[in-house]
Amino acid sequence: MVASLLLPTCAFAAETLTLTGVMTGADHQTYREVPFRVPAGTTAVTVQFSYTGKDERSVIDLGLRDPQRLRGWSGGNKSRFTLTETWATPSYLPGPLPAGEWKLILGVPNLRKDARAEYTATITLDDSPVFHGFAEAPLKAGPGWYRGDLHVHTQHSDGGCPSQTGRRVPCPTFRTLDAAVARGLDFVAVTDHNTPSHFQDLAELQGAYDALVVIPGREITTFQGHANVLGMTAPLDFQLGGPRAPDVAAILNQVDKAGGLFSINHPGLPSGEACMGCGWTAKTDDARVPAIEVVNGVGATGPLSGIPFWEKRLSAGHRVTAVGGSDNHDASLAGLRGVGTPATVVRADNLSQDAILAAIRAGHVFVDTQGTRDRLLDVTARAGGVTAGMGDVLALEKGALVRLHIKVKGAAGGQIVVRSDEPKFVPPPIPIDSADLTTDVAFGVDGKRHWVRVDVLGPDGALWLLGNPIYLR
Repeated sequence: MVASLLLPTCAFAAETLTLTGVMTGADHQTYREVPFRVPAGTTAVTVQFSYTGKDERSVIDLGLRDPQRLRGWSGGNKSRFTLTETWATPSYLPGPLPAGEWKLILGVPNLRKDARAEYTATITLDDSPVFHGFAEAPLKAGPGWYRGDLHVHTQHSDGGCPSQTGRRVPCPTFRTLDAAVARGLDFVAVTDHNTPSHFQDLAELQGAYDALVVIPGREITTFQGHANVLGMTAPLDFQLGGPRAPDVAAILNQVDKAGGLFSINHPGLPSGEACMGCGWTAKTDDARVPAIEVVNGVGATGPLSGIPFWEKRLSAGHRVTAVGGSDNHDASLAGLRGVGTPATVVRADNLSQDAILAAIRAGHVFVDTQGTRDRLLDVTARAGGVTAGMGDVLALEKGALVRLHIKVKGAAGGQIVVRSDEPKFVPPPIPIDSADLTTDVAFGVDGKRHWVRVDVLGPDGALWLLGNPIYLR
């Protein structure tokens, strides 16, 4: 066997090594280890492998060693694999990525006496903590409204469900994904308390759930409140008030560095022995918080709702997106207690982790409190030839006329309610007398900073759909 190492090239935060070589008949039923170096600070090692000679039934199997141990063996079943500290492609072990000499193991179970097989191994060494999702490409192309649940628990924290014989046992992760599929969701964030241990499950399961974006999450559970961190797999120190995370800013710094999304959970809940640290009391720079879970489970309204907490921050001038999450702890439950109630519905460029989180940051979101499959709320504001949607900013001069264009589907018998920090912008409720209603509301502005948004209520006044604001500046 002849091997060569091409000089590395850099692309963004990644270093790429190319290992090439030739196997001959003399390598039949032998193993070879091809060395390469991993620098300190590497966060992911990805191997892409190919070889010639398959038409002559040549076979080259793969494995990998780090400086201390065997990290895995995939044989001939994978041509690409990734290892990180918290997850790895099945066949390989997650864990620290020590600097030093690693070895790509090549096993040759078959190579004919006169055959020749040329191989190429492209090794990408990434030093960025940013994670773009377990799926390598969007699961659906093109913009659309995508429905999901941003808050569920499994056996990796306190999620439980019935076993085969009916005993309550820690609930396997796949049960939650099955429940999300049964509910018609497009994405689900698995947010076990503080731990990254479920990321390996998600890495293994994403390929089998190829119409459901599986987002890694953690519910950071502190003595001063709970918050979801979505879309990052890098290690995270969560011990708020201790030396590892002395304040919320220290946690936010880690999240921002890794490209994650931070969302305060159920801020309206009380804190005490019944729910330790559930309400949000931590000192926080609200300008750094991109999202708040205003609907937790069926608690859309009433004294435990997160809506007043959120609207107080809107009126203080902050742009923050309202989301919802079921906080489901038992994947066997259905209906209003199941995965997908409520659903967070996002207008995203495609069905991928990056696009979903970008839509949440932008505020292109409404919350379907009952987790239906088809209810829709789409709101735009237009003035002076400029149009803005939910989450967007509309720049206005004093006296400008704003026209809200409201589209509602699947809510016949309900009513549209406009909400704002300025009562003059709020018309009387508008009855919804058809399954597909479009209506306009117009008002003049005073040139000051305001927000305006739209909700849909049921006949009994229950909140069905909660819209995010359009910001008037």
